[in-house]
This record gives sequence, structure tokens and C-alpha cells, in this order.
Amino acid sequence: MPPARQSGRQWLTGERLRVALLTYRGNPFCGGQGVYVRHLSRELVRLGHNVDVFSGQPYPTLDEGVGLTEVSSLDLYREPDPFRIPRRNEYRNWVDALEVATMMTAGFPEPMTFSLRARRLLRERRGRYDVVHDNQSLGYGLLGLSRLGLPLVTTVHHPVQIDRELELATALGWRRLTLRRWYGFTTMQRRVARHLRHVITVSQSSRAEIEDHLGIAASRVEVVPIGTDTDRFSPDPAHARVPGRVVTTASADVPLKGLLPLIEAIAKVRTERHVELVVVGSTRPGGLAAEAIERYSLGGAVQFTGRVPDEELVHNLRSAELAVVPSLFEGFSLPLVEAMACATAVVATTGGALPEVAGADGHAALLVPPGDPQALAAAIGRVLDDATLRARLGAAGRERVVDRFTWRAAAAHTADVYRRAIRASSERMGR
Repeated sequence: MPPARQSGRQWLTGERLRVALLTYRGNPFCGGQGVYVRHLSRELVRLGHNVDVFSGQPYPTLDEGVGLTEVSSLDLYREPDPFRIPRRNEYRNWVDALEVATMMTAGFPEPMTFSLRARRLLRERRGRYDVVHDNQSLGYGLLGLSRLGLPLVTTVHHPVQIDRELELATALGWRRLTLRRWYGFTTMQRRVARHLRHVITVSQSSRAEIEDHLGIAASRVEVVPIGTDTDRFSPDPAHARVPGRVVTTASADVPLKGLLPLIEAIAKVRTERHVELVVVGSTRPGGLAAEAIERYSLGGAVQFTGRVPDEELVHNLRSAELAVVPSLFEGFSLPLVEAMACATAVVATTGGALPEVAGADGHAALLVPPGDPQALAAAIGRVLDDATLRARLGAAGRERVVDRFTWRAAAAHTADVYRRAIRASSERMGR
């Protein structure tokens, strides 16, 4: 029996699915892609499915039972030598040459080159998978999967065009030109998106943005909220909160994450009371956040942790009196869910999907307009000064996450989308 026909029958009988889960980067620390892939793959396996993750560097941390196929690139952005020029003997084929050429002309090649390499590997393994799930590469290589008889499901957390617009709004001179080139891959993503039939996103807000920026009809987009590990991210009464400690997670020092207005808010709060900010992430030397820290003399009040494992992230959340999510836009926000799961009081903006996740203002979080340091400062001061409010927000946040945002629920819903994609593919091919 041909593998594709067998796949269709597997869907009909509800047997385990064989999933190829693609991610062009798998960074497990403070990176949304690595977090999504790790936890979704683990829960799919626990539901009885077979999952192989195809990942470029940095490779993900995966749990027992999940397979890993390394889709090795030239790793041009690795530390401590980002934007490196490979030696001649490192080149293997024309895709490698394309990767270097794109980087040397200020572009970001990974989504495209990863998709081309992944398609080659999937062609070599034809018949081994029932469905391919792409995690936001939206590369040209995906367009050939239908000819391999492989149904495709694509997750778009939010359109990267939003990041592009926010970065361009704060850039000047040559920086604007290089940013336009860097984000050139978004043109490819928009072209590929027109061919996608089964798209997953994480919120109603993201679905509207996907329709607007990528031209994908809302009827082709399924909202599957993601979640967190509520056993790991949990409160611990024995873990003391540090007075005045505020924590935020910034996987990238870019305008989208709202780190600059948060630093400005901390500077204001610090004139009135003791406060310290722990940033789970890194800052760019000479960037806007670093300049603001120097301008307001906050060197002793702001600490950057760099990339940390989950255990240290949980420690930071449990030790803080308040978590802040200052993003100008979020398609969902894992940091928000993780903080609420730890019963840590939260201040968040109304950017993108944050109100969908946090609920009404004052229930599980205080909500303020994005990009407003004054409003952030007022909300931060209010929470730090009111222990009763902190306890109420924390308890409501924990309850909301347990009820709505778990990885097991996300995996079960995602598997339903896989089954629909397999059925639709079988029907198109007349099986």
C-alpha cells in the first residue's frame, strides 16, 4: 500500500500520526520558537503520536521520545563569531552559497535556506510522515511538499512584518536601509502564505494581523492558544519574594518587546521608592535600552541574566513581587502565561493579544497602553505598594492559566488540525 494512502487511513482510524515538526532555529533559552517546539512535541508524544523535529542551529532541547533531525546550516550567526565568513571547505552545495551571499548583502537567509534543506531531507524520507508542521519559516522549500504527498500545517505566531514596521519606526539613516534588507525575507513569507491551506496561530489578535499582513483568509486560520507547564511554572510559598523586585523577559532587544519604555518607567518609579529590574535576556551594546540605562544612571538597578534554563526562569519569577510584559505587540506571550502560572502579579500592556491572555484589566493583571512609560510607572508603583493587590492578581493569574493555557490542550487541538489537513489532502488527491 502506498504510504500516502496508508496515512489517510491512519487519520480515519484515529491511529497515531507521524509528524515532521520543522523549526529553522531551536534555541531553548528565552526564545519562543524553541519553547513552542519543545513543549508541543513532548505533549504530542504523550498523546501517542510520533514526532521528529527538524531544526537548524541552535538545536532545541527536546524531551524523551521526540526525535531530532539536525538540518545543519553554516551557522553564520553563532557566538562568539556572528556574521562569520565560512572557510572554503565548509561549503557543501548551492544552498550554502546562497546562505552566505544573502548574509553578505545584509539579508537574513535562514527561513529560506532551512526550508530548502528540510524539503530535501523530507524527499529522502518520503513515506515516513503523515503530516509536516512548519513553525513559521514560511520558506520557498515548503511549496514543493504537496508533490511529495505531504499535507502541510503552518504555525504563524504573528506576522514578522509587525517587527519590521516597529524597528523601522525607530531607525535612522543607514540603519533603515540595512533593516529593509534584513527583513527582505518577509516578501518570501507573504508569497508562500498565499498557498497555505491550514494555518495555526495563537490568538484572535494574531489571526486578524495574519489576514491583514499576509493575505491569508481568516477561514484558513485556526486559533490554538499555547500554554505552559503548570507543574514547573508554579508558586512556591517557601520561596520568598524580594521587596521591590520586578522581572521581565526580553528574548530580543528590539522595539517590539517594549524594553525602552519599561526602563524609562523604572527610572521614574526609582525616584519614589526602591525598585530593581531583572531582565531575563540580553541587551545590545549601544542599543536604545543600554543608552537609557546609562542616561538614567540605572546600572545598579537593572540586571540582565542572559539566556537561562527553565529552572532559573522559574526562580526569577518566584522571587519577584511583580512581572511586567511591556511589549508593543504580542501574538500571544509565553512570558505572561509563565508569570501568571507562578502566581506572580503582572502588569502588561494592551498590545496585540495580551488582553486576550491576561483577561480584563484588574482581574489577573493590570493593563496599560503600549509604549507609555508614565502609565507603566503608575501601575508598577501601585502593585508594589499593595500586598493585597499583588496576592489577588497572582491567585487569579494562576487560576486562569490552569483553566485555559496548557500544552496538553494545545497539542490535542493541534492534532485535530493535522487530521483535517490529512483528510483535505487525501480528498484533493482523490483517495
